[in-house]
Amino acid sequence: MCTTCGCASGERKIEGDDSHHDHHDHHHHHDNGHHDHHGDHHDHHHHHDDGHHHDHHDQHGSDAQTANIQHKHKYVAKGTQPVIVHHHYYYYQGDYCHQGDVHHHYHGKAPEHEKAPAPLTVSEPDDTDAPAADAFTPQVHADQQGLHYGQGEAGSHAPGMGQRRLLQIEQDVLSKNNQLASHNREHFVEQHILALNLVSSPGSGKTTLLTTTLQRLAGQVPCAVIEGDQQTTHDAERIRATGVPAIQVNTGKGCHLDAQMVHDAAHRLGLNNDSLLFIENVGNLVCPASFDLGERHKVAVLSVTEGEDKPLKYPHMFAASTLMIINKIDLLPYLDFNIEQCIAYARQVNPDIQVIALSASSGEGMDLWLEWLEAQRCV
Repeated sequence: MCTTCGCASGERKIEGDDSHHDHHDHHHHHDNGHHDHHGDHHDHHHHHDDGHHHDHHDQHGSDAQTANIQHKHKYVAKGTQPVIVHHHYYYYQGDYCHQGDVHHHYHGKAPEHEKAPAPLTVSEPDDTDAPAADAFTPQVHADQQGLHYGQGEAGSHAPGMGQRRLLQIEQDVLSKNNQLASHNREHFVEQHILALNLVSSPGSGKTTLLTTTLQRLAGQVPCAVIEGDQQTTHDAERIRATGVPAIQVNTGKGCHLDAQMVHDAAHRLGLNNDSLLFIENVGNLVCPASFDLGERHKVAVLSVTEGEDKPLKYPHMFAASTLMIINKIDLLPYLDFNIEQCIAYARQVNPDIQVIALSASSGEGMDLWLEWLEAQRCV
């Protein structure tokens, strides 16, 4: 959930929720009273109709180090119908989810979706915070021609809410999300799954890039896709047409995927060991930058039709990404787009970002992308 726009406060849909009717009784004991990732012993007693029993000991999964790939190329520089599930992610004062109710396996059938916590509405700022809310004013540009609302302590602004309150909300929400993301990452590591979070603005060509990639990898690497969009299952249907399993996650009013959504979707995909999981995030260059999904890398896809200054306009996304893909280079003859300048801008916010320029439609540069994927799988 974003602290300013209140996204994810509506309903979401995950395909296949109607097809999982296993009964799971969860009994959890945690010595420290919560579900964390620091070597604690977790005894999970699950009752299933088929009578199987699991004892779990969770340990840290470590991220593999990224390999530096040098490419010799002038553009390279260093289902079923969805069922509505109501999840109201308001400003929670308690847990983001019932931590003890999270079942962390990515094989076989998923448990029936856990009951979501009751929504809590935002309380009015207390008296000590009210003056800060009233006193907040945007920074005026030196030329008096612009206002900057992101210079406060929280880096954002919401009418009637002070900076300290905004910062507290963001920390609370991201803390709960990061706990779930760590669990996702642990299991991806255990199963040797390379999970990539593809992020971009709408229309950059992420889905076309994915379908072309999946066709190239057919018969070589087991793949699966989690598709994020506010509405429709169009993109998941395009992915499934390649023969690759995909599940659509509709976020409703939400403008990004979160770790809980990825956890639930991964359950339903039944991921194979040693596989590639592509997570296509909602088209948005702002909010997905802040939300860890448990992925190994964020991959920012930028189309040449968008302008080379996007990394400067949306610095948090490009700072959080390991790789920037400049897509649709087949259109360069018809556009005023400077690839070298775009790379320079990206390196201003992230000096270590790797860059691959390609065309998912014509195939130019796709081999470099596939080489990068193989290098990450081998790390």
